[in-house]
Amino acid sequence: QVQLVESGGGLVQAGGSLRLSCAASGRTFRTKAMGWFRQAPGKEREFVAAISWDGISTYYADSVKGRFAISRDNAKNTVYLQMASLKPEDTANYYCVAHKTVTMMGTIDYWGQGTQVTVSS
Repeated sequence: QVQLVESGGGLVQAGGSLRLSCAASGRTFRTKAMGWFRQAPGKEREFVAAISWDGISTYYADSVKGRFAISRDNAKNTVYLQMASLKPEDTANYYCVAHKTVTMMGTIDYWGQGTQVTVSS
């Protein structure tokens, strides 16, 4: 069992930066790929970024590539999403996930509760 708690969301102006954190509890964290999804009002939830259990492989949605960076610290059971050059269209509730594979295919194993990111123009 893995519990995920996100933090770091908030209100930021376009062009600004934010860093989201996701603290995980549970012994299996270090064996799990981790990722971030987001959901904007009236839209479907979408993949943002993922990182392999060992931190070697990372994947990004095209919409955030070059602006967002995912990382993890297995000693702290924490995964991060550094977001830069934020745009109003990045406004969404951001969810941390833990999954068996970095491809994030299939039903996701664990979800956090989400943290709101709002980018003003």
